Amino acid sequence: MSWFGLSGSIEQGLAYGVLALGVYVTCRVLHFADLTVDGSFPLGAAVAATLIVGGTSPLLAVLVAFAAGMAAGAITGFMHTKMRIQGLLASILTMTALYSVNLRIMGRPNVPLLRQPTIFTNLSDWGFDHPLQALIVFGILAIAVKLSIDWFLSTQVGLAVRATGDNPAMIRSLGVDTDAMIVLGLAFSNGLVALAGAMIAQYQGYADVGMGLGTIITGLASVILGNAIIRPGSVFWGTLGAVIGAVLYRLAIYFALNAGFAPTDLRIVTAIIVILALAGPAIRERLGARRAPTDAELDAIAQAANGAALTRSGNARAAARTGEGPPMARAGKEGM
Repeated sequence: MSWFGLSGSIEQGLAYGVLALGVYVTCRVLHFADLTVDGSFPLGAAVAATLIVGGTSPLLAVLVAFAAGMAAGAITGFMHTKMRIQGLLASILTMTALYSVNLRIMGRPNVPLLRQPTIFTNLSDWGFDHPLQALIVFGILAIAVKLSIDWFLSTQVGLAVRATGDNPAMIRSLGVDTDAMIVLGLAFSNGLVALAGAMIAQYQGYADVGMGLGTIITGLASVILGNAIIRPGSVFWGTLGAVIGAVLYRLAIYFALNAGFAPTDLRIVTAIIVILALAGPAIRERLGARRAPTDAELDAIAQAANGAALTRSGNARAAARTGEGPPMARAGKEGM
């Protein structure tokens, strides 16, 4: 275990935190099972890498990648809302088509960026050549995206998107176009995922057509793990949990590799993390139910029982004085 490896895992966690925030929008806000992520992530990387190789500014390439991801999400939303294709199937169709689109954009399966200008090399040229450069950049990016989502979901449009996910029938009765809200939410989500892909491609120095494999699992694991640790009582805590979950997820992989797991076992590690995060609340509830009560809890139960018994006894005596006792008692008195 080394600080270099640990800081690298935190850097990757913050980078994938932007991806997790995109998944949070569809998973927790819209309640939409969106597999477009597996295609929009490499789409952002492919667009950014191709533009950078062609001489475009790295920052502009990231913005174009964000727009391309929004277009991919909008296509999924259009198929779901206008063509009435089931949401999961629509996202699978878009993801499948994006594989060929990404190959068309790059012209080959892999585009290296080792000798090309990137955001990180530009920062070094401008004098910001800090050992923790990537950690700082991804940290600022994750915070900026998190705060942007918090602000957006507090606006009138954002509240309409949230209401569409929570109760579409109710918000539709108020005159809101829920189809437009679904398309907007999916476009925004996949735009963030593509932005993460563009930044990670520049960070690792290449874009690959297969780099999106299992991306949705990474995003879901981050969101689920973060929400298991931080209860999402509001949007602020929900987005914060997604970012923290992404960092913890990468750290868990780092410690698993240090513990002796082979890189080929990462899928198993991911599955175990997700299972534990999902089953955590149920496990805690069962353990709490089986826990032996403390002396203070036993005293409180006994006092409550005694208080209830005294109340019943007092009510019975009062009823006997007024002649309004139970039916059997009144019948006995009348017989006498």
